Amino acid sequence: MNLNEIAEMTSAEVIASGKDLGEISVPNAYACDLMSDVLAFCSPGSLLLTGLTNLQIIRTAQMLDLPAIVFVRGKIPLEETVNLAKENGIPIMLTKLSMYEACGILYARGLKPCYVPQQGA
Repeated sequence: MNLNEIAEMTSAEVIASGKDLGEISVPNAYACDLMSDVLAFCSPGSLLLTGLTNLQIIRTAQMLDLPAIVFVRGKIPLEETVNLAKENGIPIMLTKLSMYEACGILYARGLKPCYVPQQGA
């Protein structure tokens, strides 16, 4: 599934891009507001859905080679967060949907979750 399709399905506004979103495909997604869980369980190359809007989310995306971030619940990231994403070519999308709704839509349309080897750990 490519990022243009994801933006359309979630009615997301793209606020940082730098790349043609139709050319960026993601095989799966991970949704979380706890960065330690993102670092532990999010697969490289996955789409990240979160409500966190600080700089650490971009740093985490860089570490995991995540192609894009979708901010949920109408959250607007800090200006320095957007600037860092632009500098690093990480597309940012904003949706007013809750994390539950956005994940449900994407899952129902075929986007797979990240594999979590030890659930509950």
